Amino acid sequence: MRMVHIHTPGAATAIAGVTARVGSRDDGPDAHGIAHMVEHNIFKGTARRSSWHIINRMEAVGGELNAYTTKEETVVYSIYPAGNTARAAELIADLVQNSQFPEREFEKERQVIADEIDSYLDSPADAVYDDFDDMLFAGTPLGHNILGSKADIARIAPADCRAWMRRHYTSDNMVAFYSGPESAARVAATFGRRFAPSRTENTAAAQATPRPAQPFGERRCIPGCHQDHNIIGARIPGMFAPERHTFALLTNILGGPGMNSLLNVALRERRGLVYAVEASTAWYTDCGAFTVYFGCDPADTARCSRLVRQCIAGVADGSAITDRRLEMAKRQYLGQLVVASDNRESRALSVARATLFCERAATADETRARIQSVTAADLRAAAAELVTASSLTLGPCATESDVEPWH
Repeated sequence: MRMVHIHTPGAATAIAGVTARVGSRDDGPDAHGIAHMVEHNIFKGTARRSSWHIINRMEAVGGELNAYTTKEETVVYSIYPAGNTARAAELIADLVQNSQFPEREFEKERQVIADEIDSYLDSPADAVYDDFDDMLFAGTPLGHNILGSKADIARIAPADCRAWMRRHYTSDNMVAFYSGPESAARVAATFGRRFAPSRTENTAAAQATPRPAQPFGERRCIPGCHQDHNIIGARIPGMFAPERHTFALLTNILGGPGMNSLLNVALRERRGLVYAVEASTAWYTDCGAFTVYFGCDPADTARCSRLVRQCIAGVADGSAITDRRLEMAKRQYLGQLVVASDNRESRALSVARATLFCERAATADETRARIQSVTAADLRAAAAELVTASSLTLGPCATESDVEPWH
């Protein structure tokens, strides 16, 4: 099993875990939600531990145990006071190798996940992303919601989850990671004692690349909502594409975290039309998605949408990016990466993910060189791919007759 070691001498805390190359994209047509259901239930009992023992194992020393599922990855990890790596490694290895999915705990957690599904339906600002993916990747494993539906999870049994773990949670399909003061040799030995070698032929790399969807524009009505929640986006190249850094820089220029982003200036600072507007990218192994989200008064939706498209078009035709603005944007983006690298948890997870999919993480110098090499022509070409972006709006119903089941 591959391992990431980030040495932080003198650190009072450590972070350790594993990431597996399996997510909702691997669910299969008859088991939507199983990757996420497995992640929830691995804390519910192993061959020698009860759920109570599991949740107290790291908390007893002041640590915490976490997990999450994406479309192509599942992560289980712990953050804890330095000196407890043996405890963390032994527990995590037990969870990903020996989980039993006891029936009584499984049924309780099925209800918890059903409540989680409902919580997303109560949050259109989150749900609009899932609905947009359903349309952008229609009919493909990338499209469906990571959580699945209530009907989906009702069909999943403990035996399905045990088989899922045997198939996907194998040493060649996982990466272990550690960030803390202990040496690489010591941590490697600790993890090596706990993880038995195992192999599989079934990995996320076998997935077929989704065909591009035709551009779309849709509005869906939901009751009890005051704002329109809008997504404008398009499919872009994936994590291995040479254009990746161009799209990353373009996304930051258009709607990154800085208040000086083109979209924040156009929609909020100059016109006061939105509280928040942001651009983001999702990188998958064979394709990706670029999205712009904004929430606004329904009367302002059309105007905001025009402004978003004008900002994108301004980059595409070269009017929005001067040579000076490009150099400032590069300096800002690289500075943000430096600031982000100080978050040890985020960095450990990021480097582990890069190792899982790309075999190694790029160094800071490599990333800097790739960003510095992006030209204005590169940005114009990338923005041109977004000019015909699709859109989805979730908003309040105009009349009572518009009320219909949503999602």
